[in-house]
Amino acid sequence: MKFVDQAKIWVRSGHGGPGCVSFRRERFVPMGGPDGGDGGRGGDVVILAGDQRETLLRYRFNQHFGAKSGGGGAGRNRTGRSAEDLILKVPAGTAVLDAETGELLRDLSSPGDSFTVCQGGRGGQGNARFASGGFRTPRFAQPGGEGEERRIILELRLLAEAALVGYPNVGKSSLISRISAATPKVADYPFTTLKPVLGTVDVDGESSFVLADLPGLVDGASEGVGLGHEFLRHVSRAGVLIHVLDPGRLDPEDPLRDREAICRELELYDPALLRKPELLAMSKMDLPGSREALAALQGRHPGVRVFPFSSFTREGLDALRYAIWEVVKAFREREVEAAAKKAAKAARLEGAGKSRKTGDAGAPQAPGPETEVP
Repeated sequence: MKFVDQAKIWVRSGHGGPGCVSFRRERFVPMGGPDGGDGGRGGDVVILAGDQRETLLRYRFNQHFGAKSGGGGAGRNRTGRSAEDLILKVPAGTAVLDAETGELLRDLSSPGDSFTVCQGGRGGQGNARFASGGFRTPRFAQPGGEGEERRIILELRLLAEAALVGYPNVGKSSLISRISAATPKVADYPFTTLKPVLGTVDVDGESSFVLADLPGLVDGASEGVGLGHEFLRHVSRAGVLIHVLDPGRLDPEDPLRDREAICRELELYDPALLRKPELLAMSKMDLPGSREALAALQGRHPGVRVFPFSSFTREGLDALRYAIWEVVKAFREREVEAAAKKAAKAARLEGAGKSRKTGDAGAPQAPGPETEVP
């Protein structure tokens, strides 16, 4: 299946049905009065996050979606049929943005999350609603409310807890294929990875985390060189970045040059990415000269911890796996704490809203003209 992680679509909710102008005409009822019913409500457009679709491919080729309009009212006070909501299913992890302003409307990060992007128009009132003691024959009704329409961008951001970043052909795909069940394309030329690859990494038989292998970055990616910044949106959800270095590219005078270049590209895309925890790993430790490159890096930067590994001999894979897991565990704890604070804040706001609505509802009220007094 083709991987599609962004789509721009046009959506429109349904119009409300018009109210009806009708008068009761029945034998032996000479002045039946108005009996026009209300129109039905137009359908909403709802974005629903599921867990079955892998891409946004459907929305790449079909870009216009409209909900049905409500039915018109009828005589005998019959209300028009309300239209069903239009449900657009997207993968969990999809962000909904306004195409005009770029504003983030909703982040559907979990399966079952939903967002009503366009409200359906309300149904118009029939003429029976306008009858009164001084105006018994209203010959008009309300039209239905207009539906909403807007252009939105659906942007899939993979739900990975850790992400591999680095230059092309430094060993990222080989690494994820060794420590997970992922099967990315592996070859000895750059840009073999053309789309993000997800893999579930088992830690100890009971714990696991999701690791993402992203296409390689090069100098000038922010200007469209190589594959550009097209896939960096998938890094935004990761709790830790693993910078993979190739000992064959290492400069003895500046061993961290590649890492700093990648950080510059990340900063140009989103400065918040540099605030994420990071681990430094050096691949291909089975090749000649790799030990010397590692020693040069550690000699220049003795305070920097490096995780050397070889995907071919499996050397160092366990140490790297457990190091990633420790950072992911801390990331999960922060996420749980943040979700708990958010839920508590929402509960406080809801409670405050209810208090404002009820006011002094508990105080005795003087009976009004329509109040039933026992």
